[in-house]
Amino acid sequence: MSTGTRGPAALVLEDGRVFRGAAYGARGRTLGEAVFCTGMTGYQETLTDPSYHRQIVVQTAPQIGNTGWNDEDDESARIWVSGYVVRDPARTPSSWRAKRTLDEELVRQGVVGISEVDTRTLTRHLREQGAMRAGVFSGDALGSDEQMVAEVLASPQMKGADLAGEVSTDQPYVVEAQGERRFRVAALDLGIKANTPRLMAQRGIEVHVLPSSTTAEQLLALGPDGVFLSNGPGDPATTAHATALTKSVLEQRIPLFGICFGNQILGRALGLNTYKMRYGHRGINIPVIDVATGRVAITAQNHGFALEGEPGQRFDSPYGAAQISHYCPNDDTVEGVRAFDVPAFSVQYHPEAAAGPHDAAPLFDEFVDLMEKKA
Repeated sequence: MSTGTRGPAALVLEDGRVFRGAAYGARGRTLGEAVFCTGMTGYQETLTDPSYHRQIVVQTAPQIGNTGWNDEDDESARIWVSGYVVRDPARTPSSWRAKRTLDEELVRQGVVGISEVDTRTLTRHLREQGAMRAGVFSGDALGSDEQMVAEVLASPQMKGADLAGEVSTDQPYVVEAQGERRFRVAALDLGIKANTPRLMAQRGIEVHVLPSSTTAEQLLALGPDGVFLSNGPGDPATTAHATALTKSVLEQRIPLFGICFGNQILGRALGLNTYKMRYGHRGINIPVIDVATGRVAITAQNHGFALEGEPGQRFDSPYGAAQISHYCPNDDTVEGVRAFDVPAFSVQYHPEAAAGPHDAAPLFDEFVDLMEKKA
């Protein structure tokens, strides 16, 4: 394999497997959990999604960087992935919106990557063995296989990782409603993406985005018509504060809507447990079935943990009857929960579709309907 002017690089997995390639982006060393994303498009949204904090993302699409990097599609203020793995980086971006190449942006933000990797073989390995700790090494950070494996094994695991506070906003901020304000929503930022409050604002919602450390008293003092639990990184078993806050909202019977990490938090508040998946769901082409209607939606997802439960399962919660409302037909993973006696529901996927399909966008309208009924 020729690494050209990029220089050599290595992706090292905790089980000792080493993939050689060429340096891409910044040079150096980075550690994280190796996961794969099956999206054919939307790499800029993927890289800036806070849910990927402390993860080394492997792109299964063979060519990445075709549209370069622009200043409009970021989902947060920075790139959050800890490392990036691609097979064939585009030599020249071909989009009128591009301001610079993807490689240039990775260098600018100090993101260590590797290219010319057989990502198909790597993805099959992660599917069979499970997501695992890994490191990308290039430049002066390259060492012997034994040294690099030892560094990977010394890095923290994702199970038990409390990361939402590291990606949340430091200060509250408001996204104004477009047109007449119909509702005020308190959105708990556990790693929120920019398009989420934007889509709520289009529906006449004034969105107050709050730090993950916000107390129940501070949230309730806003007098919200609804509460939103965002996506985010880490192990949901570490979210004692967010889960307690959710319980306070349920006790007040304030309409609540959660997505992704927020789905797991609502589920835990309702009495369900969570577990770490073998390799997770990450991409923009994942099917979900609504048990109430049988309707299939193609969804955008990014999660390595899930709620325990069976498709359509009804269960008693501290707040009344509830149900596993959605599931993935690929593996029967829980994809949503709904409470019947309090106004609360959540899904495991991303209805803001950044990037991704728009099948789930009506869930924001369902949230509006819930607040209208409460009003």
